[in-house]
Amino acid sequence: MLGLIKRKISCEKSLWLIEKVISSFEKTKGVGLPLGNVTSQLFANIYLNEFDQFIKHDLKIKYYLRYCDDFIILDPDQNALKNILQPIGTFLTQRLNLKLHENKITLRKHIRGVDFLGYVVLPYHRVLRTKTKNRLFKKLNLKRESVRRGVITTESYNQTLQSYFGVLSHCSGFKISEYLRAQFGVDKSGKNML
Repeated sequence: MLGLIKRKISCEKSLWLIEKVISSFEKTKGVGLPLGNVTSQLFANIYLNEFDQFIKHDLKIKYYLRYCDDFIILDPDQNALKNILQPIGTFLTQRLNLKLHENKITLRKHIRGVDFLGYVVLPYHRVLRTKTKNRLFKKLNLKRESVRRGVITTESYNQTLQSYFGVLSHCSGFKISEYLRAQFGVDKSGKNML
């Protein structure tokens, strides 16, 4: 990571600060980047820029999308997708010391939906992934109980709830939003009814 940054930044003070940020966190799953830190997305984009260039210029992939370390590639030819797995794996291992997560490689028709970033993206709409929805309900139940015990404030609870409404605004989530309002004590104006 620092080697890639040093190619673009020559300011010693900036490099010192970047090195302090990177080294201030324990390595996560062998990566060594401060995951969860505000700088995580920036560092991921710097580190994976070479991968983006490889996909675009070497493999000439037309439909490629990446957010941090999650990416999708679309192609109407399933064999073409199968054929690029090996070069992608080799590039990641040899150039970036990363590897593809075997359990997260999925080849499927887009009509069945693409599972990406907590949503299932279908040809004409998005829905919340079931696993994401279940996690959302579980966290809200825990937060609601924390409010009842006085561990957190109603304001904190409301902030969490509003953030989930934000997540749902990016998909076909009207029914889930209505369920949240009914089950978790919020009227249509967003006022808490706990």
